[in-house]
Amino acid sequence: MRRIGIYGGSFNPVHFGHVGLAKWVIGHTDLDELWLMVSPLNPLKANVQSSDSATDLSANFQSRLAAVREAVKDIPGVKASDFEFSLPRPSYTANTLRALQNAYPECEFTLVIGEDNLAIFPKWREYEYILQHFRVFVYPRHAGTSSSGHSFSESSLNSPAKNLVFLAGAPYFDISSTELRNARSSE
Repeated sequence: MRRIGIYGGSFNPVHFGHVGLAKWVIGHTDLDELWLMVSPLNPLKANVQSSDSATDLSANFQSRLAAVREAVKDIPGVKASDFEFSLPRPSYTANTLRALQNAYPECEFTLVIGEDNLAIFPKWREYEYILQHFRVFVYPRHAGTSSSGHSFSESSLNSPAKNLVFLAGAPYFDISSTELRNARSSE
């Protein structure tokens, strides 16, 4: 059974942090492949975005997908995926994982998220389903965090967290797509 990691995001824009983490994950875990799942619309961010920016994010999907493909083209085992774009919106991770399992029953999927997303995991639709049926790899999003130093309480999940794997030793990348977009807009 192939083990495939799903690393989702808007990748708006894709940057060296995304690429560096992808290289590290494929080289330091038991995953056979890592798919950077380019999302048309993050449901948690949709509430804070204006309808215009949500439309823009969806409209520029092809350019974001092309940029991710270009960024990971030379990394064995890593690829860009447009799978989520064919699913109903907003893109709920539980639905994406179900659809992936139906489309690829010979594969075992692992969700790859940042510790910032773990902190809000109980806000995700069907997060308990995700924890019960899939491994979740958690990478650091703040300097100095580790498998023992995260600021997250597993008891806040109200669900068994046996499938949580903290990626001790994963590099920290001090960059975000939001920072890059803000820097561009201030130029």
